Amino acid sequence: MIRVLGIELRRSAAAGSALVLLVVGVLLLFFAEGIGFADGWLQLAMAQRLYLALLWPLALAAGAWQARREHRSNVAELFASTPRPTAQRVVPTLGAMALAVACGYLAAGVAGALWIIGTARYLPVSVLVVTAVGVLALIAAVWVGLAVGRLLPSLVTAPALGVAGLALLLLIPMATRPRGWLALVFSPIYEMNMPGAWAAVPGRASAAQAVWLAALAVAAVLLVTSGGWRLRVAALLPVALGAALAVGLMPHENRLVTDAIDPVARELVCTRDEPRVCVSRAHSGLLAEVTPRAREGLALLRKLPGGPVAVHEDTTSYVPEIHPPWHADVALLRIEVGPHGHLRDDEGVPAQVAFGAFASPPGCSRSAGWTDRVAAAAWLAGREPVAGETDDPEVTGEAVQVWQALRQLPAAEAQARVVALRRAALACSATDGMLSRATP
Repeated sequence: MIRVLGIELRRSAAAGSALVLLVVGVLLLFFAEGIGFADGWLQLAMAQRLYLALLWPLALAAGAWQARREHRSNVAELFASTPRPTAQRVVPTLGAMALAVACGYLAAGVAGALWIIGTARYLPVSVLVVTAVGVLALIAAVWVGLAVGRLLPSLVTAPALGVAGLALLLLIPMATRPRGWLALVFSPIYEMNMPGAWAAVPGRASAAQAVWLAALAVAAVLLVTSGGWRLRVAALLPVALGAALAVGLMPHENRLVTDAIDPVARELVCTRDEPRVCVSRAHSGLLAEVTPRAREGLALLRKLPGGPVAVHEDTTSYVPEIHPPWHADVALLRIEVGPHGHLRDDEGVPAQVAFGAFASPPGCSRSAGWTDRVAAAAWLAGREPVAGETDDPEVTGEAVQVWQALRQLPAAEAQARVVALRRAALACSATDGMLSRATP
């Protein structure tokens, strides 16, 4: 059997299918929307699942193209006259195509892994599960393609099936509205886009998807090995049973994956020496990069009486809304990972730490304004606010004006205003324009 499988791997469309999936998969990972998986391993696994939007139709087309081989060779009648069972004859082809698409998908994942292996440390089990479901989706697709190609051995079957597969993936979310959880059952790409640093994929969601894809694969095998209409009709049974089991297993909650948060990924990993700098476990590979810059920021805060003495990563999430524990003596730092897997702006970390010193407790209705916070942080850092410190260029421009006004004041008066801003922020009594007013 292994010898026959080797022959199939060499002479069938398996090698070409693997190469196409590898090339397309790598191009999508690195060039489709920029490198969006730099935060870690789960982000890479989810990005690959998202790009099944193109890989899945390609696998369908590859299976249909391979199924037409017998028709092209005009040997179908010869094979039908031999006593060898159909199932025994097609199993090597099924195995070769499955192995090909799995290797192509995993090899593309390895290319992404080599990009982030230097900084990605947190590897939850869900990474393997999400990847396994992606492999299963491609195996089911290539087997369905083999089945359809065997039933309709036409030259246009492969491209038509690929287009139909793409259309199906795009239409599933619209066809299942408002039940988003139902789209999650039948689409391997649904809710896999734009995962955050603390993203999670619930195990029940992956299990339900695996059940459905396995049922689809079994039905495809029955169709490929069928010799008559009875077995072909019987192929509907695993589809119906798998769909029912998957629907029952999937939690009936919309935005199930989008709203999922991994609490372990949000846990803090800290330096052993003082002053303490802590980052989330998901960003633990960046601790060595963050620490010296964060301590530079703490040194700037020595001008503030009772200022922060430690830096923690700001693990706030807004979907769902979860805030880290609040401590007045801790400056929260938002860490952004660049496409290279390292800090996006390490030179701006000290000013960002200073910016975090003027934050207010969660739920505060009168927190310090962004303009005042940016200007105060820039005054502590001794440099002008720069573009990129906020998402609003207008806020940055206003902060520059406030910063310039602070510089023109006597040092004692400017410091008094900055100290007053921090106290008001902590007490939830801040108002806009505090730095521009007379010293309280």
